[in-house]
Amino acid sequence: MDIRHLQYFLEVARQKNMTKAAETLHISQPALSKMIKNLEEELGLTLIIRSNKASEVTDAGQIVMDYAQRMISLMEEMATTLSDMTNLQRGSIHIGIPPIAGSLFFPKVIAEFHATFPNIKINITEYPVPKLTKKVLDGEIDLGIAVLPIDEVEILSYPIVSEKMKLILHVDHKLSENKVVKLNELKDEEFIFISEDFALHDIIWNHCIQAGFQPRILFKSTQWDFMTEMVAAHLGLTILPESLCYKIDNELIKILDLEPVIPWNLSVITKKNKYISNAAQTFIDFMIKEQK
Repeated sequence: MDIRHLQYFLEVARQKNMTKAAETLHISQPALSKMIKNLEEELGLTLIIRSNKASEVTDAGQIVMDYAQRMISLMEEMATTLSDMTNLQRGSIHIGIPPIAGSLFFPKVIAEFHATFPNIKINITEYPVPKLTKKVLDGEIDLGIAVLPIDEVEILSYPIVSEKMKLILHVDHKLSENKVVKLNELKDEEFIFISEDFALHDIIWNHCIQAGFQPRILFKSTQWDFMTEMVAAHLGLTILPESLCYKIDNELIKILDLEPVIPWNLSVITKKNKYISNAAQTFIDFMIKEQK
């Protein structure tokens, strides 16, 4: 069995389409089909069910996918380890970030890191936190920036940001003159909520439940700036991290503290017991130093 066969099979499984996979791999479709067929014959199992429109992975194919990803990850880890022995000032890092964290903290940090370590290449991809965590565990990315808490025993966490959430409401709201608003005072209010794709959604939802009520959600969005515009239009209130509140410049909006405090904590995460390249460790150390 050739590792290349497994790499090609994984691409077909990801794309669920032989033609698209062949284009991504820069080989002909007949050559790709032959490689997949050879792999199936060697294993004595059908891995892909082919049709005119899609290529579906069988149950056996799912098992091969899991093992193939682990084997390829180990091969890449070996190559990285050997490279680190001779190229201590060079390297590359693939980092996964959740969308909100990316817009808040990363432009400045990445610019400073690149200026300090110009020979380290950084690849950044945005993922929702559950998918980001899986990418880290599968070895598909080196590091992730995740919202805590993470219920995963195979993850190592390096805290980098610790702040609190703030209440955002219209200046004419009945609570706008308060310095601090108790969370249970919001039980009858209408909320502009962040989408379920964000870890922030569950954090706020769970704190509301703990305060004794289920939030009445008027509207959900993936865009924090649109959410604040909805608040400015007097359509409801919202809760967002403190750093985002610094970006709001609207005289129709009031920003207040909440009680109890809802924490907003970010960490760099890696897979436990996985080799961390010098480039990745350098980035972790840089992030921790920058946030002190």
